[in-house]
Amino acid sequence: MKKTIAIFITIALMTILIVGCSNNTGMGGTEGEGSSQMESVTVILDWIPNTNHTGMYVALEQGYYEEEGLEVKIIQPTEGGSADLIAARQGEFGISYQEQVAYARTAETPLPVKAIAAIIQNNTSGFASPAHKGIETPKDFEGKKYGGWGSPMEEAMLKALMKKDGGDFSKLEMLDIGASDFFTSVENHVDFTWIYYGWDGVAAELRDYDLNFILLQEVEEALNFYTPVIIANEELLENNPELAERFLRATTKGYEFAIENPVEAGEALLKWVPELDEDIVIASQEYLAEQYQAEAPRWGEMKTEVWENYSNWMYEQELLREKLDVEEAFTNEFLPQN
Repeated sequence: MKKTIAIFITIALMTILIVGCSNNTGMGGTEGEGSSQMESVTVILDWIPNTNHTGMYVALEQGYYEEEGLEVKIIQPTEGGSADLIAARQGEFGISYQEQVAYARTAETPLPVKAIAAIIQNNTSGFASPAHKGIETPKDFEGKKYGGWGSPMEEAMLKALMKKDGGDFSKLEMLDIGASDFFTSVENHVDFTWIYYGWDGVAAELRDYDLNFILLQEVEEALNFYTPVIIANEELLENNPELAERFLRATTKGYEFAIENPVEAGEALLKWVPELDEDIVIASQEYLAEQYQAEAPRWGEMKTEVWENYSNWMYEQELLREKLDVEEAFTNEFLPQN
């Protein structure tokens, strides 16, 4: 028995030593020549997994990351936004949005994060309400209850759109409803909320739910911003650019697959996140297949004018303490060439 225990302990210690000596690369590391070891990568989402993220789950399912020598782990944020966590090196890549990057880079203590790909080319979000409540323009927000998550952006957005449409912002009541379900909220607690059409909008279509939807850029052109985007720490991009290139090469393949095969892509997402509603996932994928790349020459590519228009609008609404240097806020250089 003693001999058996001694052998077991010896094997366990050898295992610990082997694992401890493994060379997982980090913010600036590279694999040694001839090494077959996979490089670990953590991706921090902006929210619960959904069809905005499908391309990454397709890349996992199809083995695109593995082909690039990457072992990718996708996690939800535990505390703080993804920009804070990426800046703190809690992950290599994160899912964020243009607004968050602008806040991060113009803060009193700026965060060293940069957008490296747009997941969706055009903003698909807007204000939604049951049709019977008669909310068709921002002026109709008067006398209504808005349900949101308490962001300064929401107040600025509503105030600016109402003013442009001749409405009185003081006549709008704003309530914090957090992550409450859209349909429950607008039927029982508030009159309208801010949604992504690619999820709640298509869910309304599946239910034959009569919806009024105000797409933001139809009211204000500057509000056609990138949401969501993929971000990375500037130190990673400077010290290990090959990692960003490999990650985006595989991720691009994932989104291109989702564009060409929305049903199969939805099924891939459901394998990894089976708790999602299958009908909504498939309908959402069919909608987003036209939105991921849209009119862009390649998936993920971003335009300077989009960053300028929205960040200038944010500055005019006093949401930013200083103007954003857009050339430092994003880059297309790590995307694969056509």
